[in-house]
Amino acid sequence: MAYKKIETYDEATTRDLAKAYKDVLGLIGEDPNREGLLKTPERVAKAMQFLTQGQGHDPVEIIRGAIFTESVQEMVIVKDVEMYSLCEHHMIPFFGKAHVAYIPNGYITGLSKVARVVDVCARRLQVQERLTTQIRDAFQEALNPLGVAVVIEAQHLCMMMRGVEKQNSVTTTSAFCGAFQHEPTRSEFLRLLSNKLS
Repeated sequence: MAYKKIETYDEATTRDLAKAYKDVLGLIGEDPNREGLLKTPERVAKAMQFLTQGQGHDPVEIIRGAIFTESVQEMVIVKDVEMYSLCEHHMIPFFGKAHVAYIPNGYITGLSKVARVVDVCARRLQVQERLTTQIRDAFQEALNPLGVAVVIEAQHLCMMMRGVEKQNSVTTTSAFCGAFQHEPTRSEFLRLLSNKLS
């Protein structure tokens, strides 16, 4: 199934979710019938469908939708891909940037597919560690490249708004396979990530 961001919402799902969120409003001591909250349950129902729309989509199929034969074997890096997800432990957002690289082995994919794969893996209940490996594994399975590297830098509102309330913490996760498991290739990738190319 091709991944396409939600533009319409399933009416039955929206209705059921809205009812549940109306109950939640009452349980936290709010009046769900006051003016400012009348449409909130439906808005949240639609927002949750949007924020979890990656569930059920296969990132491998997204990549396979645009594979091209190419003989190059030089590193391809897409940096600073904006990423928004929901922590599965608290259903509170975490957000940041993903950096994805691969070394082709006869095939490349469209550059926009990199961003789409990040989106489809992020738009579901997640933990950053699993998100990082899911992106890596999708590229490895779809392209069988010489190597894949993924680094994600993110801030977690579950740490910033609640719990330890640390406002400036950033979590970095990485996942490597193939050539990127070897120091020279990994170092080149990390150097290119840290350099500001002019």
